[in-house]
Amino acid sequence: MVIVDNLSKRFPGHHAVRGVSFKVEPGEVLGFLGPNGAGKTTTMRMITGFLPPSGGRALVCGHDVATDPVAARREIGYLPENAPAYGEMTVEGFLRFTAEVRGLGRAERKRKVDEVIARCFLESVRRQTVETLSKGFRQRTCFAQAILHDPPVLILDEPTEGLDPNQKAVVRGMIRSMGQDKVIILSTHVLEEVEAICSRAIIISTGEIVADDTPEALRRQSHTWQQIRLHVAAPAGKAAARFRALPKVGGVETEAEGDGACTLRIQPSDGQPILQDVLQAAWAEGWDCREVRVDYGRLDDVFRQLTQTEDVGETARKAS
Repeated sequence: MVIVDNLSKRFPGHHAVRGVSFKVEPGEVLGFLGPNGAGKTTTMRMITGFLPPSGGRALVCGHDVATDPVAARREIGYLPENAPAYGEMTVEGFLRFTAEVRGLGRAERKRKVDEVIARCFLESVRRQTVETLSKGFRQRTCFAQAILHDPPVLILDEPTEGLDPNQKAVVRGMIRSMGQDKVIILSTHVLEEVEAICSRAIIISTGEIVADDTPEALRRQSHTWQQIRLHVAAPAGKAAARFRALPKVGGVETEAEGDGACTLRIQPSDGQPILQDVLQAAWAEGWDCREVRVDYGRLDDVFRQLTQTEDVGETARKAS
């Protein structure tokens, strides 16, 4: 597993990471979320040993990254943001070079290179130089070097940054396929990515963890969780008053009205499902429900709610 214990990092005039602690077990895909400048990349670099911490420690498969860095790095596959590669090398040559650096023997090098080329769908460009590759193929090549030695821990910093939707789908599929038995920590600010591939999410703001839960549990914190949008054949005032009187309803807003019908947004008082109660009330009144939608919360709402202090601080700094 990966254990991060009270990790912190100070730069001159800036406290980037403040006492971050968490652990990740095999089989978990952890989405590490936060606004730009929140401390995501700094934390990832400390976990991988590229930055020394100012305080705390990081353990990878039992190895302290600071005191036993070589052993820790053997267990890690790292894909940094804007991952570098040797542009004049072919894809196959770059991967063979990486395998040699990793200490793989000749026979094992060939086998591993062939495996990751197939796994990352690079066969069509294996003899093409890296500098001539598209962004998507270059990202997959760098992903291939990260998994070449079959590490138990993968640290991926913005792995789909700059990719088109088709390329993102390929990379996300590769991450999902490896998330069954590895520890995967995925830094991103793309919320749809977290919902697509992560089993757990941490949100960091101004260097501190402000949330740690499953994507679904985080969505439950959204103000729209279990909210109902209902188009009903009834006068708006009468319908709003009827639904507002229901015990589990916390609020009703009129979205549109006309021709003896209206569209309402009905908010639960405690986040509990209210669909059945609302429909039964409408049917009891003899009202025709023409459209019903249930909102299951939005991760972006929760993200903004938890990180808005950072946005305010950034605005204040720019204004000054």
